[in-house]
Amino acid sequence: MVETLPLGRFQLQQQRLELKRWIPTFLSSHKTLFVLLWIAAFGSVFFWQWNIGGSGFSIFAKVGPGRPMPKMRPFAFNLTDFGGVGDGVADETAAFERAILAISKFGKRGGAQLNVPPGKWLTAPFNLTSHMTLFLAEDAEILGIQDEKRWALMPPLPSYGYGREHNGSRYGSLIHGQNLRDLVITGHNGTINGQGQSWWKKYRQKLLNHSRGPLVQIMWSSDIVISDITLRDSPFWTFHPYDCKNVTVRNVTILAPIFEAPNTDGIDPDSCEDMVIEDCYISVGDDAVAIKSGWDQYGIAYGRPSRNILIRNLIVRSMVSAGISIGSEMSGGVSNVTVENAVVWSSRRAVRIKTAVGRGGYVRDITYRNLTFDNARVGIVIKTDYNEHPDDDFDRKALPIIRDISFTEIHGHGVRVPVRIHGSEDIPIRNVTFRDISIGITYKKKHIFQCAFVEGRVIGTIFPAPCENLDRYDEEERLVKLSAAQNVTDIDYDI
Repeated sequence: MVETLPLGRFQLQQQRLELKRWIPTFLSSHKTLFVLLWIAAFGSVFFWQWNIGGSGFSIFAKVGPGRPMPKMRPFAFNLTDFGGVGDGVADETAAFERAILAISKFGKRGGAQLNVPPGKWLTAPFNLTSHMTLFLAEDAEILGIQDEKRWALMPPLPSYGYGREHNGSRYGSLIHGQNLRDLVITGHNGTINGQGQSWWKKYRQKLLNHSRGPLVQIMWSSDIVISDITLRDSPFWTFHPYDCKNVTVRNVTILAPIFEAPNTDGIDPDSCEDMVIEDCYISVGDDAVAIKSGWDQYGIAYGRPSRNILIRNLIVRSMVSAGISIGSEMSGGVSNVTVENAVVWSSRRAVRIKTAVGRGGYVRDITYRNLTFDNARVGIVIKTDYNEHPDDDFDRKALPIIRDISFTEIHGHGVRVPVRIHGSEDIPIRNVTFRDISIGITYKKKHIFQCAFVEGRVIGTIFPAPCENLDRYDEEERLVKLSAAQNVTDIDYDI
């Protein structure tokens, strides 16, 4: 444990008096310069060791490969202080639990940091605490135990009513937290690895009796920072902040196989507000990012929207689903979302909004700006018939509202269908704007810009030619032609 405490005033005064008496004698020596340099060098080493964040000072301590771990809290511990081994074989669960229990006592003193040194740290799920920094060193890897019997069962999320895959209880996450404040998970690109392969296999074979758990799930918490780490091979959704405020995800790499890794979404903000996701690379087996807010009647009753979310500077891929999605579970509402400066490559869909009858809620005030699509089957998708429900008791009169969505500076190449907006008579899409769109296509026939029950406008010239459902404006936003066929449908799911 590393601790820095201020000296008392009396002690400081005594030291100053001793220093005044000692300096004249010391400076009279011919060896003064050499000694001063030696002390300075020793002091530098001392200061460097003190701030590594290790278990204490040792001039000959080995810090292992890579960079030293900075101290980001007033107090810092190493996992090895609590019995951690790091050989990839020993069960480190008790070491994590002892460390976090110790850290929980420092909340009123600025919190504490848990350093995970280089090595492989095999563990069952564990809970974090407030005012904590979990720091993963370079070449540190936390590994999730694959035996599902070691993963605790939790009640269904209140805004979902059921486990996402089974009725009743669900598995918790590998790294979990509830009702926390001031939590940081960061490092020198260390890794949290869910070892999801066995989970995916059992899921496909229908051998699991409960819904799979996320890799990292933080619930009912605020002031959360996830940065400079790699998350990989989650059993289910990778990072799932649930009903949280003030969340930042920055410079994070999220990986899972692009096939045969079901539902390994990258980041799923769920009933969250005031959130930033930036400078991330995500390649997974489902949506790279999926904004949610509850499922059908349970989400409507819970009533917590996702709002004020900024997504920028991302490179994402999803061969199974979409790069950046909203929904389909959006029954609490989603609003004020900006997606900008993103590249979606080699994906089934680039950006998508998905919902259905029974969801209720709304998706509104959504801005997409400066996006690049590189080799996507479908570029922009709005889908209103995503009919997947927790049970048969959903309200068929609960119709979502989809409106006020803008697409500006959307470019790319190798896209089969640039736009597919599939509203319906029950769920029309309102006030959609397209401006500065140029997408190179691979399919040269009709219906490459598909629309149904959509009202909106096109500003200036866009490529490919828009559907007839949209009003046309010139570059100065002067009306050129009103649409006479907003309910016409030319949706073709065969292409």
